[in-house]
This record gives sequence, structure tokens and C-alpha cells, in this order.
Amino acid sequence: MEFNFKKTHLQAILHREDSTDWWQAMMEMFPKYDITTPSRVAGFVAQTAHESMNYKVLTENLNYSAKALDAIFGKYFKRAGVDAQKYHRQPEKIANRVYADRMKNGDYRSGDGWRFRGGGILQLTGRHNYTEFGKSIGMTAEEATTYVRTKQGAIESACWFWKTNNINKYCDANDIVGMTKRINGGTIGLADRKKHYAHAMEILGGNYNFQEDDDDVKYKLLRRGSKGAAVKKLQEALGVSADGDFGSGTEAAVKAWQRENDCTPDGIAGPQTLGKILKPESKSIPKTPPKPAPKKTTLKPSYSKISTKK
Repeated sequence: MEFNFKKTHLQAILHREDSTDWWQAMMEMFPKYDITTPSRVAGFVAQTAHESMNYKVLTENLNYSAKALDAIFGKYFKRAGVDAQKYHRQPEKIANRVYADRMKNGDYRSGDGWRFRGGGILQLTGRHNYTEFGKSIGMTAEEATTYVRTKQGAIESACWFWKTNNINKYCDANDIVGMTKRINGGTIGLADRKKHYAHAMEILGGNYNFQEDDDDVKYKLLRRGSKGAAVKKLQEALGVSADGDFGSGTEAAVKAWQRENDCTPDGIAGPQTLGKILKPESKSIPKTPPKPAPKKTTLKPSYSKISTKK
């Protein structure tokens, strides 16, 4: 390490009881992947903490209701003519359907969807990614699925992704937008990441001129921490618990919907995402067809006195 990265530093950043365990894993892995300066460590911790709900989530949550499956994964269920009720709250069955024949996974019967579901602090997903990561550390793809769910494996898989995508160069330039785009493609709503980064840099002794942004107001964004009727309406449309509080569960549902609908999967509901999620389907609002105008008919004299009574 090019500076004295102490376990007390990480504790001050994460505020977790197990910070020492995470610090030990970082100290072992960071030099191997050249994450050795204050800006690189701050960038790594800020981004991975944001993506993993502050290192709480190491496995993808696929415990969706039938309503959520139709709303989020509609092309695999409702639009495909598949009854989502048969998959209701069955994570393994859901994973095997939505991840089948993708990312070099096998078909539904192979079990690859569940086996290679998201894992680690940056949610490595799919047989292809597990295979490539496994090759880099001398493991099979199957062995890597277990490893990424340990603290050491979660850190190393994120470091591998970090190095593969050359994210250190963005850290060296204090370019948080660049970091974020390499991780999930997002370019707006960066306030949370910026705050994490500025806080980490302050603790690690680096320099970063943090400026608040007004993205929420400017772009009419809903994201983690938002509350109110608009959030509740979004939650209802996604089929998740509608309490009006945009927490980690709502964020995960938004990200999943965005990935499946060709939107930037940043977990932030902006105008594009909200417009598509809240747009009613044509079949959901039946319209009464207008009554046709009465036809003008001219009765012929020879039929004018015909009676239909028997």
C-alpha cells in the first residue's frame, strides 16, 4: 500500500461491527490489484458500499411476488404467456427462468440461472462472468460461486472487475461519473456515491472538492431515501411492498426492471423509468367503443306495412 490504510479508517467509513474482517480482506487483495492510493481505495469502497447496501448484500434477492414478476420481468412471464403465479416467491425457479440461455448459461433445466445468480459486492452474474473470474484465480465457475459469497471472495471478485474495467484511472482523476458509468452505466443521480467518496477521501487523507447536486429536483428523481405518495405509486406498479419509503428492496426492484427494459440499471427512477413503469397497458383500461351513428334507411312502400307478428 502507498499509504497507511488502517482498520480504524474502514470502521469510520462503513460503521460496521465486522469492519475488521472486511479490512483484512482488502489488505490482502488491494495490493494484488493495484488499489493502493487514497483515491483508489476511496473510489472502491464508495462504489462497492453503494452497490451492496453498505456490504450487507452478497447474494441477489430474487424473492419476487407474481405481481412483481409481471411488472419487472414481463417479457419472461406476462408477455410470454407464462403464469407468474406458478413462480410466486420461488427464487430458484425464478432465477432459472429469467437467466436461462443468457450470459452463457444453459437452459431452464440446467439450473445455471440459480447457480450463477448475482453474488459478491458487485453482483457477479452469469456463467460467463464466473468462468472468467474463476480462470483468473485458478477456480472453476462453480467454485467461484461459493467464493464470492465470502468476504475475501466478495472483495477479490470486485477487485477483478475493477482491474478488468480499468477503473483506477477514474479514481486517479477523481472522476466519479467515469467510475459509475464503468460499473453500471449511470450518469445521473450521483449524490450518494459522491457523498460516500468525499467521506472516504476525508478519512483517508485525500483531497476532493465535493459539491452537492440538485439532481432529485432538477430531474424529478425517486431513489433510495425518497418518501411519499409518488414512491408508493411506484412500489404498487412494481408489485413490491407499498409503504411509501424507497429502501433497498425498492431499489433492487427498480434495478431489475431497468435491466430487463433496456434502461440504465442505476436503481434511480427518473422520468424515463417512471414514464415506462407507470404507463398503463392498453388492455388494462378497457375503452367503450363509440356507438355507431344511426343508419339512414329509406323504407320501400312495398315493405312498409309488413308485420313481424305471427
